[in-house]
Parts: sequence; C-alpha cells; structure tokens
Amino acid sequence: MKALRKQIDKIKPHFEKGGKLSMFHSFFDAVEALIFVPDTVTTRGSHIRDGADLKRVMITVWIALVPAVLFGIYNIGLQHSLSIGIEPVFWDMIWFGFLKFLPLALVSYAVGLGVEIYFAQIKGHEVNEGFFVTGLLIPLIVPVDVPLWQLALAVLFSVIIGKEVFGGTGMNILNPALVTRAFLFFSYPKWMSGDSVWVSGMVKGESIVDGFSGATPLAQAAAHQVESMPSALEMIIGTIPGSIGETSFIAIMIGAAILVFTGVGSWKIIVSVFAGGMGMGLLLNTFATNPYMELPAYYHLIMGGFAFGAVFMATDPVTATQTETGKWIYGLLTGILAVLIRVLNPAFPEGMMLAILFMNVFAPLIDHYVVEANIKRRLKRAISK
Repeated sequence: MKALRKQIDKIKPHFEKGGKLSMFHSFFDAVEALIFVPDTVTTRGSHIRDGADLKRVMITVWIALVPAVLFGIYNIGLQHSLSIGIEPVFWDMIWFGFLKFLPLALVSYAVGLGVEIYFAQIKGHEVNEGFFVTGLLIPLIVPVDVPLWQLALAVLFSVIIGKEVFGGTGMNILNPALVTRAFLFFSYPKWMSGDSVWVSGMVKGESIVDGFSGATPLAQAAAHQVESMPSALEMIIGTIPGSIGETSFIAIMIGAAILVFTGVGSWKIIVSVFAGGMGMGLLLNTFATNPYMELPAYYHLIMGGFAFGAVFMATDPVTATQTETGKWIYGLLTGILAVLIRVLNPAFPEGMMLAILFMNVFAPLIDHYVVEANIKRRLKRAISK
C-alpha cells in the first residue's frame, strides 16, 4: 500500500488545478478516495469530530447488502434450473447467477458514477460516496433480464432528475434507487410485470417444465390465486421468483441486524414499517371480501419487496424523517400504504416502491410538525412555571 500511495502522490499534481489533466480531477479524486481515506483536515473553527464519516457509513450499508446479493445470485441460478428442468448443481447455479448479475451492476455503476463525476467536475466539487450504495441497490430491485439499455436510461434519469437537480448527495428528496425502479415501471411496464421477467432464460417467456410458474407471490395474490402461492417457509428462505435482492427474508434480516447494530440504520423506522404493514394486514383480514384480503397479515411482511424496502430504502437517512417521533410516524404510514396499495389497487401489485416514494415527499412535512409540536409543548411548560 505504501508503494501505491507513493505512486498516487507522484501523479496527483497532474490532476490538480493547473495540471495538464486537471479536467479529470473529480475522477482522480473519486479513485483516490475509494482506495485511501482522504487526508484533508480542518485547521480552525469548532467542529464535531466523529470517526463515522460518509465513506464508513456507505461501506457499512454495502456490507449489509452482501447477504442479499449472495443469495440473489444463487436464486437466479436456482430459478433458471427449475424453469428449464435441469438438476440444480450448486456451483453451476452460482456461476450462472453471477454472470447475470454482473452486467446489471456494471451498467449501474458505470452510468451512475459517470454522471456523478461529470457533475462534480462542472461544480468543482469532490465526488461523494452516495452512489457507492445506490449502484448496488439498483440491480437488486430490478428483473434479472431487464435490457441493459433500459437500465442505463433509468439510472441516467434517476441520478440527474432524482438527485443532481436537487444539489447532489444529501440534498435529494427521493431515493435514487427507487426512482430508477419507478422509471422502469412506468416507462417499460412489459419488463416490470408478468410471469417471465423474474426468471432468467425462460424459453420465449415461458417455462418448458409443466407446473413451474415464474409468477411472484405478489402476482399470484393479486390474481387471487392464493392457493398456488409458495409456502411461508419458501418466502422466508427466498427460493421464489422475484427481484434479485428481495426474495430472501433471512438474508435481508441479517443486513438489518448489521445496520441496527452499527447504528447506521434506524431501528425505529424498520420496526414501525413492519408494524404498519402488520396492522393494515390485520385490518384487511377483519373486513375481507376476497382471497387477497383474507391472506394472513404476516405474509405481507415476507413477500415482495416489503422487507427489503423497510430495511434498505425506508431507512435512507437523506430521504427519511430526521426527528425521533417523526421516524415512528414515517415508518407506520409507509407500512400501511404499502399493504393498502398492494391489496386495493391491482394495477400496482408491489406497493412498497410507491409507498416509500410518497412518504419521501412528506418526510420534511412530518419533521416540521413534530418540531412545531415540541416547541409549543416547551412554551406551555415555560409559561406554566
């Protein structure tokens, strides 16, 4: 590492202001920051000092995503094997899944980081680490066979319109990864719905094995085919069709434990999202008029993108609420809306995406009223004394 540090220090002047490669300063800075901790320090003024900088926070979230990534790669291969009727072989499934996942990740990072570096160069700013996590989230929430050009276009839209126009990392009001999925959902619905998009390599969009269905549990529930849904155990393990990173409840909960233990993710938001979803599920059970409303309430927590959204999307510190009371309100409403949209609006079988984006918009308003309520309570207390 010392030799690498010396080499970087040797070529660094060429990328600084006045150097012959200064136009690529932001790109060089991004590469250097990825390899080494920045050596810039403050020299005056009062500052709050903390060892958990943005880079460490992003790395923690990235590590928490690893279990979902690894299982997602395995499940791609498993579902492919089942759909074409071959005996599942562990390493063959892993290799197949890896080859399917890798292009999605490469396109996500190449397009997203390219846009961020371009804007950083224009503004003369450093490249922030925000897309380090977003770039991994995006391929985990899209169909495995989504055309790469569509994914590139969606990432381009989400970074420019969903992030940079608001000022970049830390200023966006919507989760960029969910903006990517929303763009694909509304622009190319054919590639975001149906039975064939969630299983890679199905022949002409259909399985060649009788009895195999590429439909997700959400699609089956929306069609009132509750009796043909996978078992709760299968959904908890994750051996079902679905978005790459969203199928395994166990893998997601391992990530949740990492986020909560390190203090990076808000346990209040996670718990309240699950509580809101469970509460709405029980309410729908009470007034059930169709098989979907009769579905056990806890099923909503383990199928689709509910758990993944609660752990990795709703807890985004930039787009979620900041006040402690606001986190409970934000989470409860997110869970309630997700289940409500799923069950009562058949056009949107996956309600988690819309619920989180909707609550992203209202997060500042929730914080505002929480702060106002605190101010009024303190004023009354001061007056009474």
